[in-house]
Amino acid sequence: MAYDNGWQFLDDRGRLAGAPRTPARITAYIQAGATLHDHGVRPVSVFGSAHDGADADPAKAGALPPGTVDYLGPGPRLSAEDLLRSAPDLVVAVAYGSDHVYGLDPDTAKHLEERVPLVVVDVGNGRPLDGTRERFGALAASLGAGEDRAATAGLTDARTRLSAAAGRAPEVRVLALSPAGDDTVHLARPTAWPDLRALTGHGVRMAEPGPGPGVSWSTTDWTAVERLEPDVVLVDVRAHAVPTHRLGGPGGRWAATARSRVVPWNPELPCSARAHAEFLAAVAEALQTR
Repeated sequence: MAYDNGWQFLDDRGRLAGAPRTPARITAYIQAGATLHDHGVRPVSVFGSAHDGADADPAKAGALPPGTVDYLGPGPRLSAEDLLRSAPDLVVAVAYGSDHVYGLDPDTAKHLEERVPLVVVDVGNGRPLDGTRERFGALAASLGAGEDRAATAGLTDARTRLSAAAGRAPEVRVLALSPAGDDTVHLARPTAWPDLRALTGHGVRMAEPGPGPGVSWSTTDWTAVERLEPDVVLVDVRAHAVPTHRLGGPGGRWAATARSRVVPWNPELPCSARAHAEFLAAVAEALQTR
């Protein structure tokens, strides 16, 4: 928040970031940058994770206007000097249940924080979807953003629609997955993802891949998808996931899901009312049309 003697924000590592004045030039992890943009704070540059390539992932970029925000590249390849190229007065990153800054080499994050304020928001499975959105909302408010009442109203409406749709179709089974090829697929464990837990909280019946290795994913083959018989499939649309159109022809493994309703799914959804409303509304529509 802003104080008479400057700006301060306590991040999810318990570290207090501060500056003489409210930061105006922000470099952020791409999910965090898309989130801040939805809250009314546009970053000057963003960086990706080890999964990302030379170009920004359109799914992770959310509603960031193309060409207006500098994409620095995958974070692990960047030095502190690379991240400071846009002359930021604040860096915003994410973490998954630890103090580790996701997408950056630990030494890079250390040297970066010695030169510019760094705020880290935990987006891991230890916090509910609403909680993550509220944390980003608090950060955006400290940076001068106002409340988006239209987005908040849209989220309320989407929640109502989803609960009603789930109540009318309690038998509909929803499976979230990330295609890895014709022979391999990652099945999401619903309890490991805040957005999937939010679906369960609204009465959606989520398919569970079953016991085995992997905290967030169960890596298996496509016969496991057939055995689960999902009615709705949430498909990872991030750039590093294999697009479904590349999964063989009419007789390929993906064809086994032909009876399912497919909904695009971004596991790194911007933590905003707008993005959450769109996701919940898309699932509600899928349930209504099964």
